[in-house]
Amino acid sequence: MTGVCVALVSGGIDSPVAVARMLMKGWKIYPVHASQEPITGPGPEQKTVALLRYLLDFEGPLGDAAREHLSRELVVVPVAEKLALFTEKWNHTEYFIHMKRLFSSIATIRGHEIGASHLLTGENLGQVSSQTLGNLGGIEIASDLIPLRPLLAFDKVDIMTMARNIGTLEISEGPEICDALGPNKPTTVANKEWLERSEERVGGLQHLAKDCYSKLRVINL
Repeated sequence: MTGVCVALVSGGIDSPVAVARMLMKGWKIYPVHASQEPITGPGPEQKTVALLRYLLDFEGPLGDAAREHLSRELVVVPVAEKLALFTEKWNHTEYFIHMKRLFSSIATIRGHEIGASHLLTGENLGQVSSQTLGNLGGIEIASDLIPLRPLLAFDKVDIMTMARNIGTLEISEGPEICDALGPNKPTTVANKEWLERSEERVGGLQHLAKDCYSKLRVINL
């Protein structure tokens, strides 16, 4: 099975491996990066650009696939201002779920622009609080694109081995600071009604996503 997907890509270990696996399957991929500057600094965006350019320069079948199927435009969307809305006492424990729902909604806007059928992520079941089975379901319903999760059932050690084998691990390694605004004890079981009510109180998920997307930048890879 092949098709067109929009990919949420960070500077971490998982998402570039997911992109590489789907490139080898023949998928056309349009990358999107949700920038959390100034909370995180420029590091995650710089790593994301470096990782995608690495794939495009790769020698061999993976590089050939990247040059044929990976869009040369990285869409960078600022999200820090909106994420700060989910640090209130009444919504903070669901912060990471709201964060991923916002990312998915932003990616969906891009997906509709380019005719994508799927949303590609590096999500891995149970690796972090937002990736419990219940929370993945709460995130998934924020998009009408079909989820594409090629790393879902892999152990983290296996994913790191894949990253090492294709040469992305060294670029990806380093401190992960995407949780800078996150709670100490995040929710592990999403409640759809509560999530939607919380998002409505701060303007509505789709409105937040559209506002973020209106401020996008495009980086030519």
